[in-house]
Amino acid sequence: MRTSSNPVFRNLPKQEGGGYATFGSATAGASQATQFGGPQGQPQPYQTGPDTRAMTIDDVVTKTGITLGVLAITAIVSYLLVDGNPGLAAPFVIGGGLVGLGLVLFATFGRKMDNKAIVLAYAVAEGFFLGALSFMFTFPIQNVAAGTLIAQAVLGTFGVFFGMLVVYKTGAIRVTPRLTRMIVGALIGVVVLALGNLVASFFMDGGLGLRDGGPIAIIFSLVCIGIAAFSFLLDFDQADQLIRAQAPEKAAWGVALGLTITLVWLYVEILRLLSYFNND
Repeated sequence: MRTSSNPVFRNLPKQEGGGYATFGSATAGASQATQFGGPQGQPQPYQTGPDTRAMTIDDVVTKTGITLGVLAITAIVSYLLVDGNPGLAAPFVIGGGLVGLGLVLFATFGRKMDNKAIVLAYAVAEGFFLGALSFMFTFPIQNVAAGTLIAQAVLGTFGVFFGMLVVYKTGAIRVTPRLTRMIVGALIGVVVLALGNLVASFFMDGGLGLRDGGPIAIIFSLVCIGIAAFSFLLDFDQADQLIRAQAPEKAAWGVALGLTITLVWLYVEILRLLSYFNND
């Protein structure tokens, strides 16, 4: 069975036999006919109670929209607060980033991906993180207005998102186990490089040169943008499988969380790249 590069999707709770569990609506060890991913690798219907509605694409769109709306409003508030008091930038970036990471880890390993409160709390935390980080990226740039750069990054992010959605829906690139392994491997690679650059920055100016705005940094950001873009294909495929398997309606919150994580990463990389090109 294919798995997403996004840990929120990849670590969905599983039943015996390798199928995905029903988010608490069925007991472990249920028959293969009710598991997600039967012996032929095809998604099978979830066991749902009489009051449980199956997830639809409308649920995914609605809940993702709500999550992004909360994130956007919080990011605007964060940016305005930091613009009035730049001293808040570092606390918002560090605090928001750590809280967001903690919530993702809790949702992933605690199997709470479908918890609405956790998803919206993540949106608030990342909103403070993104608002402050956007200020930090754009404040040193004098030749282009901060709002212009941020708008370009937002348009670029959603342009990539919808572009990859078209690629997925038309089947121009098919999601296969080999593609999944390649994307996951590439993702692990950039994470290791980013952590190595962070550690190296404590001992030498600019670290490994992956975030200093030079040619290597530009190439690294382009690679990250490419990996984030291809990660959408795996996320779309995983969401599609959940819908075909008639997952409970609340599972859409987990899909919204996974897509938001990828969108946040993509936005940060695009804004960072734009700051490289516009920073004198």
